[in-house]
Amino acid sequence: MAANPWVCPIYLPGKEPGLEALSPEERYQMTQVKYWSDMTSAAMESCPVKTAMSGVLGFGLGGFFSLLSASFAIDDPLRRSNLQAAAMAANPGQAAPPEMTTMQQTRAYFKETGKQMYRSGKGFGKVGALYAGIECCIEGFRAKNDLTNPVLAGFLAGGILARNAGPQAIVGGGLAFAGFSGAIDWYMRRPSASDDDD
Repeated sequence: MAANPWVCPIYLPGKEPGLEALSPEERYQMTQVKYWSDMTSAAMESCPVKTAMSGVLGFGLGGFFSLLSASFAIDDPLRRSNLQAAAMAANPGQAAPPEMTTMQQTRAYFKETGKQMYRSGKGFGKVGALYAGIECCIEGFRAKNDLTNPVLAGFLAGGILARNAGPQAIVGGGLAFAGFSGAIDWYMRRPSASDDDD
């Protein structure tokens, strides 16, 4: 074994040492590394872990998109004062709303942005967890990893998400989600352009 335990030893092909060349301590270390590698691999392939990871990552992505859109939609003070003047002109008997300080405006802005980020993240997380869980179950049931799994999972997830809007929306949502997830999966599975050149 290598002197440094964090560096993988490199051997020439055909010159790799057999297990008999290893000391009992090194054999024990190898079995421990294999055990934890197999456990990590099994956990990453389990449906509950995939579902939870998709939900968490979807929540983060939804929050990020909401923050990004909020940063583009900052209301400028001139527009706000023009809207207040228009509201006062429409209701002449009503008193003007009190002017907020900069600190109050900032606090209100961050509070509203946080609420929007949470709502958006919750929606993205729900969709991601639902889709990943359904796809994982379909893959386990079919014992295949092909393009049919994301299309079926997309159809079921889209139908479940549109369930409150009626039968036509269920079928339409299922077809739209199936087409979208199938197209994304097809794009991710296609050979890269560099492989096409060879």
